[in-house]
Amino acid sequence: MQSPYQASDVENKWQQQWTENELYKTEENSDKPKFYALSMFPYPSGKLHMGHVRNYVITDVIARFQRMNGRRVLHPMGWDAFGLPAENAAIDRGIPPATWTFQNIDQMRSQLQQLGLSIDWDREVATCSPEYYKWTQWLFLQFYQAGLAYQKEAAVNWDPVDQTVLANEQVDGDGYSWRSGAKVERKLLRQWFLKITDYAEQLLEDLSQLEGWPERVKTMQENWIGKSVGAYLEFPVMDKEETIAVFTTRPDTVYGVTYVVLAPEHPLTPLVTTPDRKEAVEAFIKEVSAESEIDRTADDKPKKGVLTGGKVINPFTGEEIPILIANYVLYEYGTGAVMGVPAHDVRDFKFAKENDLPIKVVILPDDADNGDVCLLKAYTEAGTMINSGCFTGMQSVKGKNAVIQFAENQGYGKKRIQYRLRDWLISRQRYWGCPIPVIHCPNCGTVPVPDKDLPVKLPEQVEFSGRGPSPLAKMEDWVNVPCPSCGTPAKRETDTMDTFIDSSWYFLRYTDANNEHEPFSLDRVNNWMGVDQYVGGIEHAILHLLYSRFFTKVVRDRGLVNVDEPFKRLLTQGMVQAITYKNPVTGKYILPENIEEKEETNEQGKTETVYYDRATGDRLSVFYEKMSKSKYNGVDPQIVLSKYGADTARMFILFKAPPEKDLEWDDADVEGQFRFLNRVWTLVNEFIENPQSAQNKTIDKSKLSKTEKDLRRAIHTAIKEISEDLNGDYQLNTAVSELMKLNNALRDSKDKNSPVYREGIETLILLLAPFAPHIGEELWQQLGNTQSVHLQSWLAIDEEALTVDEITLVIQIMGKTRGTISVPAGATKDELQQFAQDSEVAQKYITGKEIKKVIVVPNKLVNFVVV
Repeated sequence: MQSPYQASDVENKWQQQWTENELYKTEENSDKPKFYALSMFPYPSGKLHMGHVRNYVITDVIARFQRMNGRRVLHPMGWDAFGLPAENAAIDRGIPPATWTFQNIDQMRSQLQQLGLSIDWDREVATCSPEYYKWTQWLFLQFYQAGLAYQKEAAVNWDPVDQTVLANEQVDGDGYSWRSGAKVERKLLRQWFLKITDYAEQLLEDLSQLEGWPERVKTMQENWIGKSVGAYLEFPVMDKEETIAVFTTRPDTVYGVTYVVLAPEHPLTPLVTTPDRKEAVEAFIKEVSAESEIDRTADDKPKKGVLTGGKVINPFTGEEIPILIANYVLYEYGTGAVMGVPAHDVRDFKFAKENDLPIKVVILPDDADNGDVCLLKAYTEAGTMINSGCFTGMQSVKGKNAVIQFAENQGYGKKRIQYRLRDWLISRQRYWGCPIPVIHCPNCGTVPVPDKDLPVKLPEQVEFSGRGPSPLAKMEDWVNVPCPSCGTPAKRETDTMDTFIDSSWYFLRYTDANNEHEPFSLDRVNNWMGVDQYVGGIEHAILHLLYSRFFTKVVRDRGLVNVDEPFKRLLTQGMVQAITYKNPVTGKYILPENIEEKEETNEQGKTETVYYDRATGDRLSVFYEKMSKSKYNGVDPQIVLSKYGADTARMFILFKAPPEKDLEWDDADVEGQFRFLNRVWTLVNEFIENPQSAQNKTIDKSKLSKTEKDLRRAIHTAIKEISEDLNGDYQLNTAVSELMKLNNALRDSKDKNSPVYREGIETLILLLAPFAPHIGEELWQQLGNTQSVHLQSWLAIDEEALTVDEITLVIQIMGKTRGTISVPAGATKDELQQFAQDSEVAQKYITGKEIKKVIVVPNKLVNFVVV
């Protein structure tokens, strides 16, 4: 008598045995080819969400499949554990960030283990552990030694009430501090940067190497780097020795410049401001300092500016043109100044109209009248140059290079390539981050902490108030240290690093995670890199991936790794969405328990379910949206695991949608996968209980019946299709469908005592194992096997089994189907016609009639035209 499928018992049993047997310990020294399967590691918030589950299960299926294909697999996991939430927890709960973080790690590790992931936990890392951030600091010093880490003044978000710097995520959409509620100001502070701009061209060019990346991700990175080819031009300031430099991609419009705009923060602003404009300029600068960068540059925000009273000379025309400052120009971008060409730039046109500035047309469409032109909007296309001195009449496309050459000859300009990409600001005025390992000495300047003194550990007895400077800056015993070079009393750097630093090299550490002497050995890192398959969310398409690529190139140039790119293939999985209820009147999301459900008749007279807000009576909008606590639509993975088990959760998350598409959560579909696994359980147990099923294991292909051949074709079709689905684009949803088809073919088979049926049962379990590893392992052992199913070789396809002996031929009379017959596969057209004509189906309709025409579609149908 077979026992019922008890998911929790099966899963607990095998998770324990896998751990005890170190089943997923990484093979290091092997002649096998390697495969590095990696999921983007999580922030330890304390609880898994369904997005996590989807990410890690997808990677796990890939890792298991690669192991069964004879590869040694590195499949690690860790924690992106520094960051602001831990400091907030320290403030709100009164516990140290480390305590909160490591509690969360323990809880989430336990949840991940419940999913049955084939992770090598011996390689686990946490970025907040001194054993990890020692090497983060060491790598920072590598950047410093290479001239790629430096300090300069930069604009930051400043809370005037709490007197502290705020990260962007601490500022709400309207520009107010999330904690004090004060309007956030922009303030210049000395900050640390990494010189990613030195690698801009490499980062751009090497995108072509990433054939396994989605095109849209490569396009997003290309746009972020933002390469522009144009001109660097200098406009002399009247009555001064200084010049205002601008970069433009449209040098062909330089004769149409009617003003120049400086960023309010530009160091030349006070110099060019005349006494009569000083008060207005200072008031404007104060106003702009309260605006966020997003507000200043957003297309839908007003563009404001004021005259400084100063003027520059347009070197091409000799004209005096005014200098303004405006909120939409940022000092950190380009040169911090732009030339205003309102006739040929949409933003400049709008700004000129609003500020009553002159508009001068210098480019016209080729078929336009060269008379006086009154523009209703900016003309931004190519055309013929007019009002442009010696360039008048030239095509503007050619005019670009001609103007640049002229400027170079005259000494007031040159060709330049510029990037939108800016150097990476890594300073954070927080406690819970990796300390920057430098010491500021009054005699020696900035001094790197010696390697022997790493890691610079975070002090533990810290008070968190949420106000004032970084907690580290208040700890005099920690801050005050002797200079390692000269012994003079000096001070530690109190900024910590951006958490993107930690995640920009973790994949390198996994290759040698327990090395106490270096971040990773050359042999091991080169043995495993690059990552063969990386899986993570599209939200990391730009910054994390770009920074990781940058880090890899720098450590390559330092002789620490021999790859150009960290990730060979990238899969960006879609979001997990769920039914969401929203009140369109109040704009609020509604808890499921606050919803009233009614059956109503619609305009078509059909009954439909309608949902109402119990509190207001308003009819609710119902739609799918990304799972979120704030939207009350999240599904706790723990509830699903407790009710159905990990294998069911895995099967649903894989089956519901292709990996790269959004997945719509449906409880009924989860139940459907649970029923499917129960059917597999029943099928295999019935096979085991059949005393004749295990007798004959040898298949004699020459003696197979038609039904046995049909079943064997179904078996090897499943092997073929699932093998293809687990390579390349990873069509995991269709792979699960193939498992269902094979299960159905076995269930419907009449040859349950045949060795082919046994082959089918074993094949089903082996194909199921990467997807539902616990039930796969249990059923494999129940068949009498002693070695783990996950150590078995992936199945080979028997091409002969896929060959069809017979096909079904449709018989049509006058285009109307009258029946079908079975005929030998590969029959010629003449043979098919004869088989059809001799059949009882056709004879019934053609006897005594003249056959005017016979249409034969090979392997499909024969149509008789009769009179």
